[in-house]
Amino acid sequence: MASLEELRAQLGSVDDKIVELYEERMKLCEEIGICKIENGYKTFDRQREKNTITDVMNKVSSDINKKGIGEVYEQLLAISRKLQYKQLVEAGALGRLPFIGIDLLDKDTARVVFQGTEGAYSQAAMEHYFGKDCNNYHVHTFREAMEAIEEGAADYAVLPIENSTAGAVNEIYDLLVEFENYIVGETIIPIKNTLSGLPGTDISEIERVYSKAEALMQASHFLGDHGDWQQISVANTALAAKKILEDQDKRHAAVCSAYAASVYGLSVLADNINDEKNNSTRFIVITNQKVFLKDATKISICLELPHESSSLYHLLSHFAYNDLNMTKIESRPMEGKSWEYRFFIDFEGNLADPAVKNAIRGLREESRNLRILGNY
Repeated sequence: MASLEELRAQLGSVDDKIVELYEERMKLCEEIGICKIENGYKTFDRQREKNTITDVMNKVSSDINKKGIGEVYEQLLAISRKLQYKQLVEAGALGRLPFIGIDLLDKDTARVVFQGTEGAYSQAAMEHYFGKDCNNYHVHTFREAMEAIEEGAADYAVLPIENSTAGAVNEIYDLLVEFENYIVGETIIPIKNTLSGLPGTDISEIERVYSKAEALMQASHFLGDHGDWQQISVANTALAAKKILEDQDKRHAAVCSAYAASVYGLSVLADNINDEKNNSTRFIVITNQKVFLKDATKISICLELPHESSSLYHLLSHFAYNDLNMTKIESRPMEGKSWEYRFFIDFEGNLADPAVKNAIRGLREESRNLRILGNY
């Protein structure tokens, strides 16, 4: 019987043959790619690839080899497609992406809308991004903000999309699909709630605390130390602060931001009372123009996938193949399609980068309804 070293040497010889045949195969795929470009053929023929995999699986005997050769050919065909997508991009077949690169956003004359009321975290995010003197107004709902952008009543909207503790703001993802608006910026605001009351209030006087339900929960440890306080939920933390001002009752306090407390002239009785001290929210800046900053470094897209084995796996391979770092993936149920999902993906890159163009070409071919939500 051959020794381990001898068997490994034989295996090395087989590997050498595989490498040689692989390079031969890729040269043929390159020629096929040229033929497809010249004749306008599609790169991805899903049914033909399924037939190819079935054919090679039928040429081996054992079940484990059938499965193995099937996986090998899935990878071979995927790599071949990626080569041909690259050829298409180099030949200009991707077409011009319908986004215009700009140097700067016009922050000085822009009108900005945010959701909530005076003192909301969204207002703080807006001022952080556009400056305290920006021309702005607020609306009650996220939908109203998106409508204002779509209709041109405002140039930009500032909306929360993700909290580091609570996760995604699902309604925003759904609205990004529904409206033809685009992300052009983002900013991250620390969420540090306070207990605030009327000036001159002592914390020992408090009997009732108002805030958004989530904010009350996020301060459960602090509030639990004052179990005799009645907790009352309102629409948001800024409204809680506003109510304290309007009630003029020193027995009442609000769980709100220091920013909201300052807007409504309240005094901070206890600072940073959140259970999670590193909580923050990411806000996106939306416009109705297909523009992106020339120095943008993040891209957001959404797409749908065929409901079949390995479709997500093959989708993600486009990021790895093009050396693109995917930073986030979310899924949302698709309306009218039970148990089917739309995927939202963030990755690092700029729409002008060749690697990004290659990836987008492949993603468009192998997914459904791909949309570029923004480059920022």
